Amino acid sequence: MPTIENPRQTLVDLFQVAVQRAMPLHTLGAHLPPPPPPGGRTVVLGAGKAGAAMALALETLWPEHVRAHGGTDTRLTGLVVTRYGHLPPRPADVPQQIEVVEAAHPVPDEAGLRAAQRMLEMAHGCTANDLVICLISGGGSSLLTWPCEGLSLADKQRINRELLRSGADIGEMNTVRKHLSRIKGGRLAQACAPARVVTLAISDVPGDDPAVIASGPTVPDASTCEQTLDILRRYQIDVPAVVRVGLTSGALESVKPGHPALAGQQFAMIATPAQSLQAAADAARALGLNAYVLSDEIEGESREVGKVHAALARAAARGEGPFQKPCVILSGGETTVTVRPQPEGTPRGRGGRAGEFCMGLAQALQGQPGVWGIAADTDGIDGVEDNAGALVAPDTLARAQAAGVSLQAHLDHNDAYSFFDPIGDLVVTGPTNTNVNDFRALLVL
Repeated sequence: MPTIENPRQTLVDLFQVAVQRAMPLHTLGAHLPPPPPPGGRTVVLGAGKAGAAMALALETLWPEHVRAHGGTDTRLTGLVVTRYGHLPPRPADVPQQIEVVEAAHPVPDEAGLRAAQRMLEMAHGCTANDLVICLISGGGSSLLTWPCEGLSLADKQRINRELLRSGADIGEMNTVRKHLSRIKGGRLAQACAPARVVTLAISDVPGDDPAVIASGPTVPDASTCEQTLDILRRYQIDVPAVVRVGLTSGALESVKPGHPALAGQQFAMIATPAQSLQAAADAARALGLNAYVLSDEIEGESREVGKVHAALARAAARGEGPFQKPCVILSGGETTVTVRPQPEGTPRGRGGRAGEFCMGLAQALQGQPGVWGIAADTDGIDGVEDNAGALVAPDTLARAQAAGVSLQAHLDHNDAYSFFDPIGDLVVTGPTNTNVNDFRALLVL
């Protein structure tokens, strides 16, 4: 029987193992393409929460990679956009060659718009001798924004907010984003033609679909304008009349599979949620725990997913079901939070998917002895707060009651941050500079 002296720290340590597995410097080198021919340029374009870390990794690894291929020109040019505050420290011996700018997430801003416009200008200047390396990671949908004709940035911001509050899943949100954009849905790669385009991506989406990560700026898109209209109708989201006409006529269609401009382009996944969950499982087994990975594709309403996880943990605690304690039950994916309507003048709740999951988990566990849990976003930011997620322990509800904090009231208000903060159960890491989506682990002793 293993000795786990600090269950909370054990869960935080497993989260850190998952994050480290997805760090670009550890994973990018194996996927670097051959350098361009003499006279050709290496142009780097990218977007995402891991964008700056991916650019730094490329700058670190590229010179030796080029020399290994017999080349001498190790110069890089280009532009990458990342989320505000997601800039990793730069070693003194790695000169910066790729420009990195910061922009807003999850609702786009002017900085993201300017970055997208500049990237398309750079793309249009590429030749057949050039190599374009596109560094794509989660968050790129918001960070790389140039609305379609007839749609203002203010319109795009409103639509993004309404999508985030609607309960739409990531696939639905990105279908809309791709069809209301001048750069997503394969359009960035189309603009790079005739250059050779190699996309290196970190997946933050269930199923690792390249067309969904950052709304697929460099890959063809099989979704349609008709599907976009259906999603807008289903969630009652308005768009300007000229945009609705463009969707209805098909004028706003994305770049489809088989398009000649995308022929011969390459795509490599350098980090995935499944790899990070497996790394955490291996670390748990090294501690003498049984480790079970449910799935890296779990979706659904966050609080309800938390309740399902609680049922599995309670069964394991009783010695029932498929999981044998002492164990860790792991899962990933991207759940959703449907924001509940509040009385006018009521402040918005603070929190994200991970915190909402933990509230549902705590409510369903009801202080179950021997069960601890963690849910955290691997980018280090749960929603728009400063925490990565939260912890749940057997005494979470008792401590909340002693502090005068009502779980049901905070669930009703989608206010996970204000529930877990007073009882010291927030997980705060700061930006991790990578992103393989949600990480969840239940420890049953």
